[in-house]
Amino acid sequence: MDLALTTIDHIIFSAALVSRQFVDMSRIRIEGYLAAFPKLVGTGKQHTYVETENVRYVYQPIESLYLLLVTNKQSNILEDLETLRLLSKLVPEYSYSLDEEGIGRTAFELIFAFDEVISLGHKENVTVAQVKQYCEMESHEERLHKLVLQNKINETKDVMKRKASEIDKSKIEKNRGEKGGFMSLQSMGSGRIDSGFGSDSGISNTGGSGFGSGSGFGLSPDVDTFSTKSKGRPAASATAPPKGLGMQLGKTQKTNQFLESLKAEGEVIVEDVRPTIGQAKQAAAPLTDPVTLTVEEKINVTLKSEGGLSNFDVQGTLSLQILNQEDAFIQVQIETSGNPAILFKTHPNMNKELFSNENILGLKDPNRPFPAGQGGDGVSLLRWRMQSTDESILPLIINCWPSVSGSETYVNIEYETPAKIDLQNVVISVPLPALREAPNVQQIDGEWRYDSRNSVLEWSVLLIDNSNRSGSLEFVVPAADPAVFFPISVRFTASRTFSDVKVVNVLPLKGGATPKYSQRTVLATETYQVV
Repeated sequence: MDLALTTIDHIIFSAALVSRQFVDMSRIRIEGYLAAFPKLVGTGKQHTYVETENVRYVYQPIESLYLLLVTNKQSNILEDLETLRLLSKLVPEYSYSLDEEGIGRTAFELIFAFDEVISLGHKENVTVAQVKQYCEMESHEERLHKLVLQNKINETKDVMKRKASEIDKSKIEKNRGEKGGFMSLQSMGSGRIDSGFGSDSGISNTGGSGFGSGSGFGLSPDVDTFSTKSKGRPAASATAPPKGLGMQLGKTQKTNQFLESLKAEGEVIVEDVRPTIGQAKQAAAPLTDPVTLTVEEKINVTLKSEGGLSNFDVQGTLSLQILNQEDAFIQVQIETSGNPAILFKTHPNMNKELFSNENILGLKDPNRPFPAGQGGDGVSLLRWRMQSTDESILPLIINCWPSVSGSETYVNIEYETPAKIDLQNVVISVPLPALREAPNVQQIDGEWRYDSRNSVLEWSVLLIDNSNRSGSLEFVVPAADPAVFFPISVRFTASRTFSDVKVVNVLPLKGGATPKYSQRTVLATETYQVV
């Protein structure tokens, strides 16, 4: 009998412990077949099947249970027996106790395994090992879905934290306004606004030595919410504000009414009380832990279109952000991958000997704290650089093969990940000749978008992991010079860095419990091109 005509209608255990149907069938009809089966099975018979006027029962005893297939009479009995034999081998693989309790505990696992054996009523050509492999295999689509879902959750949390941070900042500003406007900033425990972390050179000549603002350290006037008056311009005229309203510099009554109406609608309004103009900076991501350390690496790579590596340069920084001044008397212990190709350099105000001997980052003067409440990326403690000519450490290699055939150009692009690093949000931008319409994309692993204004084809892959270490793109455009398709630009991010810098511990210098800390790690492209 032709295999296409063979249908397997039903799989059932005795007492209907597990039931699975593969063709459309009413419940009443199924229950009728099941009720008739015990009456048709005789005792002492050697047969493993029994037929009625309409269906055939193919069964096999498994200890105190029956494994039963209900098929039509036109099915191939040998094929049915082979299917029954394979299913009987799968049952002990998933159910360790062949009784009603054991079958009930693994009912869904058995159904999933049966679905791998039978598809739309027809037997698949699989083995027991293949079925187990298919059931245990990870789904790339599922991982992508979970990644997208987690990104949305993280974005929502960041928005909530940012709003909460803005509300707290507004309350602090109002409280400070009630106490008399400008207040001296207690910086580094010295009580002077000009002490602590000073000039661009990294060493302050006024008020003691400290970290330079040009190197990422310091409390610059742009960061201070309550600073002194701007140089070269008089103070803005403003009447004394009522108690509890903070500072209002040159704002009209109409503007205040508009802001009050927005507040009434639930909007959070953070008023800028600084007298300077054009100095506003973008709000930094809100901090959730008392101490946050950020490991960030920027990668610059230039690949040759004919093959080979022209430039590979990685520059990294370890930055520190502290919320409260009482947690600023600390030292940071780290560990690295030990790669001799990576050259580390500490800030001039750090204890270099302590870092060289024990991998601990601390100030030369342990009685002075790190700055707290820093905006942006915080203060930079450590920097490093890595250069290499080894292609095997590249996170991504791009090969482009344009070929002209008649009036068309066929372009094949492939990517590979020699370093086996998981990459997120990968975008490969390919320049194109001026086109009247989008290119004809014939094959792609991922998604594509045509930017007609800039004449660029963008190839996007949300996640590159072990399931898709290589991929390809094929498209056709009108005949063009192969040099038009270069340089190819790439951008991506990753949560693994080349230095593998990890924060081992945060050591308090004044005693007490270790402050809670967190580490953020990111590898991002600065320039990544194929020329």
